Amino acid sequence: QVQLVESGGGLVQAGDSLRLSCAASGRTNSIWTTAWFRQAPGKERQFVAAVRWEGDTTYYADSVKGRFTISGGNAKLTVYLQMNSLKPEDTAVYYCAAGRGLPGVSDSNDYTYWGQGAQVTVSS
Repeated sequence: QVQLVESGGGLVQAGDSLRLSCAASGRTNSIWTTAWFRQAPGKERQFVAAVRWEGDTTYYADSVKGRFTISGGNAKLTVYLQMNSLKPEDTAVYYCAAGRGLPGVSDSNDYTYWGQGAQVTVSS
């Protein structure tokens, strides 16, 4: 089992920055990919970014490319999502996910472990 705990959410204004953290514990050697998803009220869960640890390859949704950066520290035990130039449409609950991330890195069904979520609210 793997446990994921997110932190760093909050209320910010448009144009501000925020950094989310995801701390992993347990059988972390079973994690091949760590990702961030988000879900806004009344909408489906949406892929945001991912890092595949073999090769440290990163992936981003088009909507956040150039504004968000996913990175890892402490041998994938902590994953960060740096969010810059935030927009009101970025408002959502952000979830950290971990697992194989195969075959599709952006498919939520390919992740086994999920955190409890962190609320990010961006006011205009």
